Amino acid sequence: MRPVEENAPRWDVPAGTVLGWRDDGVLRATGIRYATAARFHHPVPEPRASEPIDATSWSLACPQEPVELLDRLLLDPQGTLKADEDCLRVSVTVPATAGADDALPVMVFIHGGSYTSGAGDAPVFDVAPLVREQGVVVVSVTYRLGLFGYLGVDDRPANLGLFDQIEALRWVRRNIAGFGGDPGNVTLFGQSAGGDAIAHLMIADGTRGLFRRAIVQSAPLGISRGRAGMSRAMAAVARDLDPDAPADEIVAARGRVVRESGISGLKAAMPFGTQYGHAPLPAEDDLDEAWLAVAPDVDVLIGTTSRETALFVSMLPALDRVLNLPVLGRLIGDRIVRATTRRVYADAAGEFARRHRRGGGRGYRYVLGWGAPGSPYVGAHMVDLPLLFGTRSSWDGAALIAGAPWSDVEERGRELRRVWADFARTGEAEPVAVPGFLDLDDL
Repeated sequence: MRPVEENAPRWDVPAGTVLGWRDDGVLRATGIRYATAARFHHPVPEPRASEPIDATSWSLACPQEPVELLDRLLLDPQGTLKADEDCLRVSVTVPATAGADDALPVMVFIHGGSYTSGAGDAPVFDVAPLVREQGVVVVSVTYRLGLFGYLGVDDRPANLGLFDQIEALRWVRRNIAGFGGDPGNVTLFGQSAGGDAIAHLMIADGTRGLFRRAIVQSAPLGISRGRAGMSRAMAAVARDLDPDAPADEIVAARGRVVRESGISGLKAAMPFGTQYGHAPLPAEDDLDEAWLAVAPDVDVLIGTTSRETALFVSMLPALDRVLNLPVLGRLIGDRIVRATTRRVYADAAGEFARRHRRGGGRGYRYVLGWGAPGSPYVGAHMVDLPLLFGTRSSWDGAALIAGAPWSDVEERGRELRRVWADFARTGEAEPVAVPGFLDLDDL
């Protein structure tokens, strides 16, 4: 915890008096509790604080296991964040010159991580460049993951992590004007599971009017349906978990729950997730109708990277020998990447865009193909992250972008942040066609 500065930034909002801190051209109010929740229970909104809120520490992360792939490809995925179940926190970052009456566009970031890892304040998600350059207010949300947030078992509700996100959006609606944001101009943006969550927040009960726009990045919508049997199998294994066990035991049980449920195939790559037919989501048969109904109310920017699954294929032991064959291995690998990228990401994003247009919605679709020259991770899942959250201390030297000059990361990052922020401001974006970087056009 940082000591509160003598002349600390101060915001008087319905949540209470918030004391924040200054950081390189932005003002931050970090680690603000938006709700509390007993384990396996719905979130309860945090009441107005009677004493000043010390918002000088990063939000706590939900307890989770380390992810070997992220540890290998990123410099420091979690940094020094502490983990605790009391993780229902938001952090608000505003331009240094923002005033309470500015009514700036608001962007709410929902982090990814397969619904089992990540945190809103992880250093790889530092929103300061976006805020400094584009004059927007950004709210980063941390929510429950894995067995804590995304598996309903008997009397343990499903979709608790989604309920957490809804409660965070209600907090934004009540409080963001006091930070200089416009509560009537809120854009959600998130990558991977974060993008998947945003697509489902569009049709969740209780979210009408909480946001105006949605940026859905690399959402694995191609494996979001037909999961009921898998969820039931996981729930049967998880039924014997002691609800009062220490948090680290619940975290450690995740792998056993997945393994003993016997799931396989592409859906096994993200076994935790939203469950249809459980509040606040409609039944699976009603999804298309629900998305059509909300299309006129939410502008959408949806897309993928060009080679999403290039991040994962090298980690599959069954393919290792084949992929290492001279010449032929690369051809086979590229074919597998193209096919699985279409199956898990691109085809479903295209269908989402077409349905949104049929429903009277407006917006844009994009494909991002950036990466370090010659890298196996050109256009791979997550290569948009160092561009949107491009702090050198958190990204320069990461294996994911090894070989990319930092000047290129900065240049392309400024361009991508401008596109995202312009969409958040107006719901519009100029078409882009830059080979090796970005293709963007109307839905």
